[in-house]
Amino acid sequence: MFQQNVLTKTILAATVAGAVVLTGCSKPAEKAEAPAAETKTTETSGETIKVGILHSLSGTMAISETSLKDTALMAINEINANGGVLGKKLEPVVVDPASDWPLFAEKARQLITQDKVAVIFGCWTSVSRKSVLPVVEELNGLLFYPVQYEGQEQSKNIFYTGAAPNQQAIPAVEYLMSEEGGKAERFVLLGTDYVYPRTTNKILRAFLKSKGVADADIMEEYTPFGHSNYQTIVSNVKKFAAGKKTAVISTINGDSNVPFYRELGNQGIKASDIPVMAFSVGEEELRGIDTKPLVGHLAAWNYFMSVKNPTNTEFTGKMKQYAVDFKLPNADKFVTNDPMEATYVGINMWKQAVEKAGSTDVDKVREAMAGQTFNAPSGYQLQMDASNHHLHKPVMIGQIRADGQFDVVYKTPKTIQAEPWSPYIPK
Repeated sequence: MFQQNVLTKTILAATVAGAVVLTGCSKPAEKAEAPAAETKTTETSGETIKVGILHSLSGTMAISETSLKDTALMAINEINANGGVLGKKLEPVVVDPASDWPLFAEKARQLITQDKVAVIFGCWTSVSRKSVLPVVEELNGLLFYPVQYEGQEQSKNIFYTGAAPNQQAIPAVEYLMSEEGGKAERFVLLGTDYVYPRTTNKILRAFLKSKGVADADIMEEYTPFGHSNYQTIVSNVKKFAAGKKTAVISTINGDSNVPFYRELGNQGIKASDIPVMAFSVGEEELRGIDTKPLVGHLAAWNYFMSVKNPTNTEFTGKMKQYAVDFKLPNADKFVTNDPMEATYVGINMWKQAVEKAGSTDVDKVREAMAGQTFNAPSGYQLQMDASNHHLHKPVMIGQIRADGQFDVVYKTPKTIQAEPWSPYIPK
């Protein structure tokens, strides 16, 4: 049985030295770009509390981020139907940064200074998050970030509800190296050309070398956002794999996943020959392609739609009903995925913290977030770490099924504390 070293010893350094405790639906008022009119803060005006939703609804990342906007609106509907927060309804302010990284910063500033939102839920790529980070720190805003990332960051103005490397990337590679995972000896690090894949692969390359994997047995290649021609790359992977058991670690993001997986099928690459372990592919990305040739390829997340427990049955049911009620595209095939779960958890934890603090004031909410727990659709009780603003999360590895869902082939018995800082990259 696969045993994760990462779960029994410290792979990543814990925190920054000297860090202090950081500490039946009605249709949502989906508000578009707000005018630059003068408004008061949510605590002193009106009957609503404004919350920002900052996701790409157009461009290369829309394939992944649109569903997070839908999840946020569903959660806000649910909260409002149950009485709101502090006796007030939540009012979502939705903006579209259009997969334009500098525009994320501009829209975040607009949400905080013009729309006066109490919190922002948003971003997917690390480059979009890093664009927003200085804005929320300057203005003392609050961002809940719902996607796995490369670590190496800890802001008092961001709560990270996705996975750190020790909650996804390193356990996934250890699985591939195990007997259960196929005993891979050669690795292809294939990603989109930006900070998350490059930093994660820097960590993984050093980790593989610590396990005795030679540089000659590591192939590393990057493609731009929106890349669509993977014929040569997939052909090169086949050549590189000759002679040794090989696995692909994919950090390809956005709509490029569709042509990449299609090309795997075109060239007849089966999971039994060269398994692909994806970190940014879930049920939503697979929904638009024929998954039959991809059966057996892998993904590492902290949640899959296919997990069976009452909380997940309720969550998936609510999301499907929301899709039908508001006539979302392909509502009859609506799916849930890991970042959607993280979005849902983050919104509900923020609500709990606001109620504990008795205020939407960022400093008070930050303090109240420490130690918050939530029974998540994954089937685990998740906890916000009291010091590093990251969730304690389980690790799950799933195999692609012919219907675009995943069979969970491995999961940890309990949640794992996030360790954002890697010893392989100097602070």
